[in-house]
Amino acid sequence: MSDAPAVTGTDPDSAGSGVPDIAGALAWARAQIGVMDARVLLRHVLQCPAARLVSHPEARLDDADWQAYHALVERRAAGEPVAYLVGEREFFGRSFLVTPAVLIPRPETELLIELALAHFGSRPRPRVLDMGTGSGAIAITLALELDQADVTAVDASREALWVAMANAARLGASVSFVQGNWFEELDGERFQLIVSNPPYVAAEDPHLTEGDVRFEPRTALAAGADGLDDIKTIVAAAPHHLEDDGWLLLEHGYDQAAAVRGLLTDAGFSAITSWADLAGIERVTGGHWPGRH
Repeated sequence: MSDAPAVTGTDPDSAGSGVPDIAGALAWARAQIGVMDARVLLRHVLQCPAARLVSHPEARLDDADWQAYHALVERRAAGEPVAYLVGEREFFGRSFLVTPAVLIPRPETELLIELALAHFGSRPRPRVLDMGTGSGAIAITLALELDQADVTAVDASREALWVAMANAARLGASVSFVQGNWFEELDGERFQLIVSNPPYVAAEDPHLTEGDVRFEPRTALAAGADGLDDIKTIVAAAPHHLEDDGWLLLEHGYDQAAAVRGLLTDAGFSAITSWADLAGIERVTGGHWPGRH
């Protein structure tokens, strides 16, 4: 019979029970961080498939694995995102490296990819620009999904670009990376498609002090009093960097679609549309650049 710790949330070592088996380790962790996180972290430590946790619950952890798991569970209980603890997150069916230097890719951002593919999937070798690339998830995915796309990715953070370049190398994507603040290093360059998931949270939004976002880079989240500062900058400059018949697609906050549509209208875009994510929230707004003739 296993001497695994009881499901009390107490530290098995403090109870003198020694190193637990898989079932015991999961039982202890579940009480603190929930079932899903407990399993993800243990799989990460053991470098094993999910099936092993089910098929061999009696297998005892060695001391090093238990100490590593114990530390990760404590960090997760203190609020650190699982993606940072395991160093990766899935996006559009691929695993991307993440560190605290970049935002954690989120499922709702996949809408940007789907829209880009819908607009440009049949165009040969489109020129694409990803603004504020972070982990590179958007740029790299488009480079791999669009036929021979010529993709450029920009970020102001050198540390973020290191993560993005590592992801491009890992996934075999050809992307040109540029360090700079939005368009400042792209003088004279034009693209058929510009996409961005920019900072769009209001600087005083209380959500910035809650949950996973507490650990994410603030500069990649907050953008002025109404959260629109960076979107305004991108919309104002995009016409100077779009080819005629090009598109600009922007992710934004749950309550910003109307404001972003207004900005695109004022800048001279046409066919302006907002698209809802799987939760029914207008998450991406874009417009067609007809050019100035």
